[in-house]
Amino acid sequence: MRADTHMQAVSAFSQHVFDQMGKVIVGQGGLKRGCLVALLCEGHALIEGVPGVAKTLAVRAMSHLLGMQYQRVQCTADLMPSDIIGTTIVNVTTAAFQFHAGPVFTDLLLVDEINRMPPRTQAALLECMEERQVTVDGERHSLPAFFTVFATQNPVEFEGTYPLPEAQLDRFLLKIRVPYPDVAEEVQVLAMSNRGFDSKHLDAVGLTPTPPATLAEARREVQAVTVEDSLLTYIVDLVRKTREWPSVSLGASPRAAVNAMRVAKALAAIDGRDYIIPDDVKEAAPLALGHRLVLKPEADLEGVTAEQVLADVIRSTDIPK
Repeated sequence: MRADTHMQAVSAFSQHVFDQMGKVIVGQGGLKRGCLVALLCEGHALIEGVPGVAKTLAVRAMSHLLGMQYQRVQCTADLMPSDIIGTTIVNVTTAAFQFHAGPVFTDLLLVDEINRMPPRTQAALLECMEERQVTVDGERHSLPAFFTVFATQNPVEFEGTYPLPEAQLDRFLLKIRVPYPDVAEEVQVLAMSNRGFDSKHLDAVGLTPTPPATLAEARREVQAVTVEDSLLTYIVDLVRKTREWPSVSLGASPRAAVNAMRVAKALAAIDGRDYIIPDDVKEAAPLALGHRLVLKPEADLEGVTAEQVLADVIRSTDIPK
């Protein structure tokens, strides 16, 4: 497959990120690729996996590579909206009200265990993620240009959690599922640790940073990726089928179709093409659509998953020639 000369910034940026993240994370290609897609598409990512599979480490490493500000919010049941967006306080020197910015005023924000955040605080994130701004006491405060949310959640622990409502899930461009590493990868993780690697001290690893301007240029190239009319129709066909599928009570929306296209464009650019092919759409669909489907209760009881539904939808949809 040819590497298109118009994708030079994306190719160089992607290769650099993969090479450098390989110094601290063994395997987990889907996690690295998904985080990169979120950045290239100016979107937010929901990362789901059990503890200890490098979810937090991936975001921290990305911030080091890009030289960006990084903040982490550890979610708890008593977390208040002001704890993340900030609040207005009285300056004792001037006796004037002054806005004290919260952790959302950063480039990369890790929201750890987002489903432990109470609904009121979850709702406070909506404006931040969608509008990239915060409104406090009627005054709007813009967030940084590269503001990106990476939220994690544990798929097996539900006690004391607040499942994200559909409106909140829809704010995430994609959902990345992080599996356990295979045997060889896990042995390599132990070998790295035995040689002295400590994920708490990334500065000692010697990661080579790349300027944020490189990301900005790569984003412009992704926007310029060509999408043929036949592939636009293919994406719409997939999305509309999810609304009619027997085991689905709420299918993907038009916004989901737009996001699937954006993800497919980023995947094509990462692979060195300035045009998308059906395989890009097939890879993008589970990432961009899976978390937006609501299955019928009987399907849940039978163990049907959104990924299985999308796999069936893809198999049943004609591929454009």
